[in-house]
Amino acid sequence: MKSWLVGATTVVLAFMLTPAGAAHADDGVPVPPNTGLTDTAKGTVSAADKDFVIKVRLAGLWEIPAGNMAQEKSDDPNIVKIGKSISAQHVVLDELDRAVAKKLGIDLPNQPNGDQQGWLAEMRNASGGQFNQIYVDRLRAAHGKIFPAIATIRASTRNDSVRKLAQQANQFVMTHMTLLESSGIVDYGALPTAAAPVAPGQKGPVPIDNQMIAAAGNGGGVPGLSNTVVLLVLAAALVVGVITTMRIFRSR
Repeated sequence: MKSWLVGATTVVLAFMLTPAGAAHADDGVPVPPNTGLTDTAKGTVSAADKDFVIKVRLAGLWEIPAGNMAQEKSDDPNIVKIGKSISAQHVVLDELDRAVAKKLGIDLPNQPNGDQQGWLAEMRNASGGQFNQIYVDRLRAAHGKIFPAIATIRASTRNDSVRKLAQQANQFVMTHMTLLESSGIVDYGALPTAAAPVAPGQKGPVPIDNQMIAAAGNGGGVPGLSNTVVLLVLAAALVVGVITTMRIFRSR
């Protein structure tokens, strides 16, 4: 037990002390800086913000023991390494999350939820290649589910501490998804597909807005045009039609 704590502490300290500039990205692809975001607990905290902080805590409550099991049960050195990295990094993220929760007065759970306990039970009852597949698939699916939720909070929250936590959580989750995918055994076909795009509400080639529909239903004509103008246009069209018809008959 002591040796595991020493190892985990070493990995965590190395992760925390690594300078931001050391992060690697493909040429031309920027790495988000960890500077410029404030953490003063200022700004309204929405129900979605609270739910996000709680979900970050829940993620650590099951992914830390899952990573520990990967180190103990897996027969694949790559899975062992992935589990060790994800578990240690969740220790760091959990500390960040609990600090924000304390500032904002958000009560956090101390046990995984029912689904997470079920996933951990699956892992405890598996071994060898079966364990590896369950570990990778369960964590990859969970990270894919929370990934868009983090983006929504990052883009919409009014609270600066939640905003910074979302920025940090986003980088953790992207790292973990990439680590899990490096195993080469992710079952992408089992992952949920993105929702189909919603077609814009149009009738025919010309968009019809609610104001036009309401005006037509009330006999009010087209918004922005008076009835007098409409009648004058119709009268002019009628005169042009009569003159054109007379010219056609005279030419015969």
